Amino acid sequence: MVAALATHHPPPTGTPAGNYTITVRRLAHDQHHAYHDLAIDRQLSGSQDLTSDSHPRYTTALMFSTTILDTNWLGHPRSIAAVLLESDGHRAIIDPGPASTLPTLRQQLESRGAGVADLNAILLTHIHLDHAGATGALIKENPNLEVYVHQAGMLHMADPSKLLASAERLWPGELQHLFGETLPVPFGNLRMLKGGETLSLGSRNLDVVFTPGHASHHVSYFDSSDGTAFVGDTTGFHIESDPYVVPLAPPPDIDLEIWSASLDAIAAHAPSRLFLTHFGYSNHPATHIAEYRKNLQRWAALAADIVRSTPDPQAGLEAFVAAASAEIKQRLSAAETEHYIFNCGLNLTWLGLARYHRKRAEAAAASQT
Repeated sequence: MVAALATHHPPPTGTPAGNYTITVRRLAHDQHHAYHDLAIDRQLSGSQDLTSDSHPRYTTALMFSTTILDTNWLGHPRSIAAVLLESDGHRAIIDPGPASTLPTLRQQLESRGAGVADLNAILLTHIHLDHAGATGALIKENPNLEVYVHQAGMLHMADPSKLLASAERLWPGELQHLFGETLPVPFGNLRMLKGGETLSLGSRNLDVVFTPGHASHHVSYFDSSDGTAFVGDTTGFHIESDPYVVPLAPPPDIDLEIWSASLDAIAAHAPSRLFLTHFGYSNHPATHIAEYRKNLQRWAALAADIVRSTPDPQAGLEAFVAAASAEIKQRLSAAETEHYIFNCGLNLTWLGLARYHRKRAEAAAASQT
């Protein structure tokens, strides 16, 4: 049996996220799961050996690497991250991002000595365009790619017409600019997930957990080798070392009660760190999850109050965005505030939370008739 335990060390200041890789040598451990020392390499522009006499190099152990690929969405770094997982010649990408960032994704792969043709699989946390929009175009380049997605999202990947129609209502006339051309995925490339599976990617195993709330078809991937949980949008927008995490709650199908259960499920796996598509690692999962739960509940209560007190939808939206923006400004620097507000779609979170509260009110009224 093999396993590994890794401690994340952030890259030096100024290091581009797309060039940052942690490579871990997986070491055998005994039946009591007592973890041995690890040799951890950081690969920046080249190969930098960070091993020492107290942490010797293990030349016979299995190798794998995890690389953040910053897609530089709309010219903004630290906005949408894909992840390249490499293990014993197997290459997989978690959430390749929108089709509009494909040129950057190709460049990032090339910097790792790989191309689209070298990929084996795509793992989707959910099918929103900023996460999954590039999938069809990647399969057009590499027809052998396997695409793992929750069963509730499969048909929308094969035929994205309803997905695109829903997105067009949120971003009228802007889809091409924001997300590029979203192509259908041939059904034969799709691999159905329900939650509870273990995916073997080379010598690396990822456990799949169903984590709805942000989206009804959301899954998270837990890397048993180093304890990383790839959680998509389940735990919000957060940039490493920043003191704040912003809720992401767009329409149409957020569910706060189910979402809370998904946060519990992530916490129950006791990950060593979280990886957020927006953006990067969070190294204190329990603290992050507690903070996110608190912020999401507070914003949900704010939205409920505005829905009750402000019948005009536009006035309600403006009131929510103003209050949420003010909260972000209190917690972050001016530069980071601008970046978070640009990325977080506060208007979409209002629409999602307002819809959630109105649906609950309608259901409650219907149950009394």
